[in-house]
Amino acid sequence: MTLPRIIQGGMGIAVSNWQLANTVSRSGQMGVVSGTALDAAFVRRLQDGDSGGHLRRAMAHFPLTAVVADALRRYFLPDGRAGAKYKDLPMYRQGASAERERLTMLACFVEVFLAKEGHEGVVGINLLTKIQLPTLASLYGAMLAGVDAVLMGAGIPKEVPAALDALAEGRPARMRLEVEGQDADVTEQMRLDPAAHFPGTPPTLRRPLFLAIIASSSLAIMLARKASGKVDGFIIEGPTAGGHNAPPRGEKTFNERGEPLYGPRDVVDLDKVKELNLPFWLAGGVGRRGSLKEALAAGAAGIQVGTLFAFCDESGFTTEIKASVLSHVVSGEIEVFTDPVASPTGFPFKVVRWPDDPAKGVERERVCDLGYLRTAYRTPEGKLGYRCASEPVDAYVKKGGKVEDTEGRRCLCNALLANIGHGQVRDNDVEQPLITSGDDLVQLGEVLGGRTHYSAVDVIRYLLAEAAVAG
Repeated sequence: MTLPRIIQGGMGIAVSNWQLANTVSRSGQMGVVSGTALDAAFVRRLQDGDSGGHLRRAMAHFPLTAVVADALRRYFLPDGRAGAKYKDLPMYRQGASAERERLTMLACFVEVFLAKEGHEGVVGINLLTKIQLPTLASLYGAMLAGVDAVLMGAGIPKEVPAALDALAEGRPARMRLEVEGQDADVTEQMRLDPAAHFPGTPPTLRRPLFLAIIASSSLAIMLARKASGKVDGFIIEGPTAGGHNAPPRGEKTFNERGEPLYGPRDVVDLDKVKELNLPFWLAGGVGRRGSLKEALAAGAAGIQVGTLFAFCDESGFTTEIKASVLSHVVSGEIEVFTDPVASPTGFPFKVVRWPDDPAKGVERERVCDLGYLRTAYRTPEGKLGYRCASEPVDAYVKKGGKVEDTEGRRCLCNALLANIGHGQVRDNDVEQPLITSGDDLVQLGEVLGGRTHYSAVDVIRYLLAEAAVAG
């Protein structure tokens, strides 16, 4: 595989959708689909009628035809919902049913299939290490569609390489499940056996590249030396990137706006990474003219860019959100705030603020009905339980959580689905979006160049603008 100079970021819940990834890949770079809560987005798209029939076209190629038939029977509404509430999937837990796993496999297969359709370009899938329970089924579904690369950050994806090896060979794959309050000598695992899903011998699949997203040279060194299998490269992400950021290292300090402050300890030592002799891409704050040339000069294989792609024509943000955000970028009435408490994960999370934000002043309902960001914990009775700092406070505390951990938390699962036009109906109202973006958002006016919108191809041309880089 020829390594791309530009990797498109895997953003949000289906912001990095198949349309965006397909366009980027056709242009000779790496398009990436977001695998986060992709099964939830998939069933909501079906309930909204599958405009264009794209999902059903891809589903016809899924090797488990009974799974396709069951998904259509349960979720496909030819005429849409007519404003009714979405029917959601059961929340994941350890030992999820085969039906639940297969739906996740189908969703990831469809997204990757559509991203790869009609060209020979390279397509990746991005997953969050912190969202553990759907990981194996997501990987397997993407691999059944021939995904070329797996990108994972937001944690330490040490066990993923071996899981990719096993799934490619049709063997059972296992990963450790992190459990709060677990005794050191007790281990819980997640497991997926391809043979449990195929009536005959599972297919032998191509093992995709594994690119770990890291924010420190020490993590890169550890993964290169101690991961369960081959790490094929790194994406080095700085704190200016959108979505979740790695917490600052050392004592927590904040600026006058209440944002966490990053210092010299948070700067990755590129010389140490280069000693590993693995390709790496720089990410976070590199969505500007000349950044690719600088990255190549620093020894990188290229750059990963998210924000510029997030607001292009092909991305999954609704047309209304993109138009509103971009108009305020031009007028200078927009800011990106690194919120230290919004995410139930405890990781800093970047939030876009602008005058016409549809969620401005909205009091969000505390709810946990999707459950992707729940944390597993050991109950006093020794069983596994699941809790989320964004669920109702009383329920969280009853499960052993600390009340202070709930302050300022928001349900990202539901808000991010609203970002792409699939907000849940609640008491005759609709869940409002919560837009996230990297700090490069304020510079998007240069990409627009007087236009009101732009395409993914425009982004690639902008990043390759210098003749020395383009050649």
